[in-house]
Amino acid sequence: MKAAYIKATGSSKNIIIGDLPEPEIENNDVLVKVTAVSVNHVDTFVRAGSYKTALNFPFVIGRDAVGEVVKVGANVDRFAVGNQVWTNSMGYDGRQGTTSRYVAVPAERLFHIPAGVDPIKLVASVHSSATAAILINHVFQAKSAETILIEGAAGHVGTKLVQLAHTMGLKVVTTSSEQDFDKMDRFGSDLALDYRKSLSKQLEKNDVAGVDYVVDTSGKVALQENINALNERGTVGLITAPEDNKFTFNVRKFYTTDKAIRGFVLSHATVDQFTDAAKLLNQRMVDGFLLDDDIIEKSVDDAAWAHKALEKNEVRQRLVLKF
Repeated sequence: MKAAYIKATGSSKNIIIGDLPEPEIENNDVLVKVTAVSVNHVDTFVRAGSYKTALNFPFVIGRDAVGEVVKVGANVDRFAVGNQVWTNSMGYDGRQGTTSRYVAVPAERLFHIPAGVDPIKLVASVHSSATAAILINHVFQAKSAETILIEGAAGHVGTKLVQLAHTMGLKVVTTSSEQDFDKMDRFGSDLALDYRKSLSKQLEKNDVAGVDYVVDTSGKVALQENINALNERGTVGLITAPEDNKFTFNVRKFYTTDKAIRGFVLSHATVDQFTDAAKLLNQRMVDGFLLDDDIIEKSVDDAAWAHKALEKNEVRQRLVLKF
């Protein structure tokens, strides 16, 4: 079968487009004929070896895919041949990736594509959307009427955070460029702030005494500034790091106001968290949310180009490779 794979970690030049044996499935697996995969920054980290995880070589790259069920294991009863499905947690922790014509997916990591939802838009969305869903529901355990500040809200993860938080009944405060204010309003922001201006002054001007949660999707906001914006017992969620990989903050003031910092990456999400997120994402996608990404569609043959383009920040759109 056709696949994009590596024989060792390293640069994007290590990606090979070639033939590999079709995978065998176990009793709890589903064999999926892949139609498209998305390429995310984490895929480049795994390929390069900078994200340490168990890999079996030759290793098929990629973690998110959409496709059609062609065979089910003896213990699988949630799927049948012909079902349209998606997955977003392959390609790490010893599991082969998704950029191959066929992939054996554990049934617990596979989900149905809802009727009427475009598979290409879905696969472009699910990495960012699942990150947002698990962060809000499981890391923050946020409740309706609480306030969340989303910085860099016009980016891939930011737009998903805004939409999900809005539909869950949270008060949403966003920072972005002024040219994105209309987008923020459309996605559900209750208060759009200019990222170039003082956060504290803008919050004060709009009578926002504090927020319950902060997520900086850019890594460009000083941690102390975000801690200052928190209510007592509030939480900062870290999903990226500043360029120098360092933060400084007032420790005494931090712990005496019972505030918290929580780090999160999707690669450490549990199966239950992925399952809960998938249910929410499918519901919201049916309702027309989360499918707003600008997408560049390429052939699987362009896998090396896609990795290199992401690493060099040459594209802002979502990248989807098709068979």
